[in-house]
Amino acid sequence: MNKNLNPLNWTKKQQIIGGAVAIVLIGGVTTGIVANANHKAEVRKIEQLKKDKVEKAKVRAEKAKQLEKSNEAESKKLLDVAEKTPTDKNIKLAEDSILKVKNAEVKKAFDNQVVGIKNRVKLENEAKTAVSNYQKDAMNQDKFKTAQQAVNKLTSSYSKGLKDSLNKQLATSKKQADDATKAQQAKSESDSKAKVTNTNKEQSASTGNATNNNANTGTDSQSTENNDVASGSNSYGGGSQNNYSQGGSNTSQNNTNSGSSNQGQGNSGQNNSNSNTNTGGNGSNSNNNGSNGGNSGQPSHITKYLAWVSVDGVRTYTQLCNSVAEANSWTYGILHSQEIINLSFDHTIGNGLDNV
Repeated sequence: MNKNLNPLNWTKKQQIIGGAVAIVLIGGVTTGIVANANHKAEVRKIEQLKKDKVEKAKVRAEKAKQLEKSNEAESKKLLDVAEKTPTDKNIKLAEDSILKVKNAEVKKAFDNQVVGIKNRVKLENEAKTAVSNYQKDAMNQDKFKTAQQAVNKLTSSYSKGLKDSLNKQLATSKKQADDATKAQQAKSESDSKAKVTNTNKEQSASTGNATNNNANTGTDSQSTENNDVASGSNSYGGGSQNNYSQGGSNTSQNNTNSGSSNQGQGNSGQNNSNSNTNTGGNGSNSNNNGSNGGNSGQPSHITKYLAWVSVDGVRTYTQLCNSVAEANSWTYGILHSQEIINLSFDHTIGNGLDNV
């Protein structure tokens, strides 16, 4: 080995210089080691930050996902409520909840469901109105067809209960209208038959009166003839009759003969009077054949109909009508009024029709 390379053989100056160099070398190495350590620490820190960022992103995504599910579930719940009870308030709550939904496809499906609810409500209201209009005028077949068509448009499963109820109301109203029509037809037929019968009776009575008048005329003639006496002469209408006694004296004699009286039946305004007066000497003979007086015209009775609706057996609603049809129409309107419908849940409702 070279002596000069051995630090023990160095001079003091060389040792100082060598020590300084050694320190520099050691410092450099140390600095390099520290720098390397710091670099590795920085790398690890960056990697940890990245990991933390990714983890936070995952957490946020999970939270967003859970929130979306919650919003969708809330919207679906509110839509179900709106379907079953489609009030304006319930529909508005469902619409507001849909605004929080982020999924475009789900949001579109929910919006379409809201449109469907609104359309169904519109059809239900139209059906209710059409049935109500028909109930107020149950004899109108055009209104019945309109109501039937409106009810048939209720195809949603949510409208089934309402549809069944409206169909039942239509059937009840139709039956009442048909019964009223049949009753009116029967009444018209009965009135026609009665009118024919009365006409025949009047014709028969007229024929009978004519026969009775002829008989009365014959009786009057016979009565006049009976006034003749064997001992005198008889003349009609102002003739004289002389009555003689065996003693030859002229004695005043009064002879009155009253003919029969005939009163015609069913013959109004006809009077038959036959008068025969015989005068002679101091006596007088008067014959009055009675009069035939008919019945004066009497106004026929006009039938009225008292329609009534009772609550628990008490006639609460009454109406005096001129015809069966009018009475049935009034009764129908009362029975289908909202007041009577509400009362029918807790009370017994009845109705009827009286002739007055």
